[in-house]
Amino acid sequence: MNSIDISKNASQTSSVTNSCLRVLFVSHTYVVGVNQGKLNAIAATGQATVGLLVPAKWQALAWGKRFEIEKPYPNIQIYPAKVWFEGKVGAYIYPPWVIQQAIADFCPDIIQVEQEVFSVSAFELALWARFTGKPLVLFCWENRERKLSNFRNRLRQFVLNTAQLIVAGNLEGEELLRRWGYTGLIEVMPQMGVDTALFNPGLRQPKNHQQLIIGFVGRLAHHKGIDVLIAAVSQLRDRGHECQVVLCGSGPDEELLRQEAQKHNVADLIVWRGGVRHDEVPQEMSKFDVLVLPSRSVPDWKEQFGHVLIEAMAMGIPAIGSNCGEIPNVIGRPDLVFSEGDARQLAAILERMICDLAWRQELEQDSLDRARQHYTHERIAERSLDLWRKAIEQKKISGGRQ
Repeated sequence: MNSIDISKNASQTSSVTNSCLRVLFVSHTYVVGVNQGKLNAIAATGQATVGLLVPAKWQALAWGKRFEIEKPYPNIQIYPAKVWFEGKVGAYIYPPWVIQQAIADFCPDIIQVEQEVFSVSAFELALWARFTGKPLVLFCWENRERKLSNFRNRLRQFVLNTAQLIVAGNLEGEELLRRWGYTGLIEVMPQMGVDTALFNPGLRQPKNHQQLIIGFVGRLAHHKGIDVLIAAVSQLRDRGHECQVVLCGSGPDEELLRQEAQKHNVADLIVWRGGVRHDEVPQEMSKFDVLVLPSRSVPDWKEQFGHVLIEAMAMGIPAIGSNCGEIPNVIGRPDLVFSEGDARQLAAILERMICDLAWRQELEQDSLDRARQHYTHERIAERSLDLWRKAIEQKKISGGRQ
């Protein structure tokens, strides 16, 4: 490896209070341009300059698609890299000379790696953070204990010992990090907010239908609990209520779900939209009266956040969800949460929404207010800036390496 030129890094230590921070993000998440909205919002504050070290191409194995880096925002300085083991989320590696060049060129005050703490890329960036003396910030979603190899356990411990700040995407993630022995600064907030220019209540048309339009956006897979929604709709029909379900998504269990709809005698109430591009989701959501996310926990997964919830809420669409993972904390209203797998409870909430229009209007306004208060890109940007300054102060007080 060539020796890194850190002379200008050493001479450009920022003042925490007055200067424009230089933040280098590292994550495959931002290959997709729409996901860069948070980074653009941070740069738009005028309080930070944003760099992005990102794979030039990314194989999304779960979706069977390969993406090339998109560059919709000119105020983000992008460093594309041909990574090794592309598509393997926990195991891919950035070539060391690419990291070296990005750090030497961008001169970050903060390195923020948005990967799980036991991933190989988090480890290699932790090494560079120690070598350059830069504060390391991690974002991670993990909310389930899993058995790791000794190798992964050692990577995780090194990263935990290096991180100045960890942002957990959910409350259970925070608890997990503490169990793993992390004693530093932790904040709970989502990886990304919602783009209110795309998801806004102005897209919604005046209601001119008698049916309650119930929407779902996501994978048509067992763990998403769509069969529970189908059973709940069957109960509503039995009670004489009019409704329609719009399913936006594709997945391995679509045929099984179609059979489930036939079995419950509600096939005529379900519209199968198929896969919907992200830029098409706002238009689809604008037709919903309510969004339902009926996820269920399975041995190796539970809902880490549920981003479609805040997209709907930003449009003034009430969101109902199960008590799987982080869903109740995102929704913030116990009267819109039902027990996993309990179609009767879900049907009761939907029935009240049909019968109590005043309550539904209250929910619409409450959803909009909650999204604006907690979940916009701009709000995430504000919180991030505050956290980075705390991390830099802690780094100074601790005298560098933990």
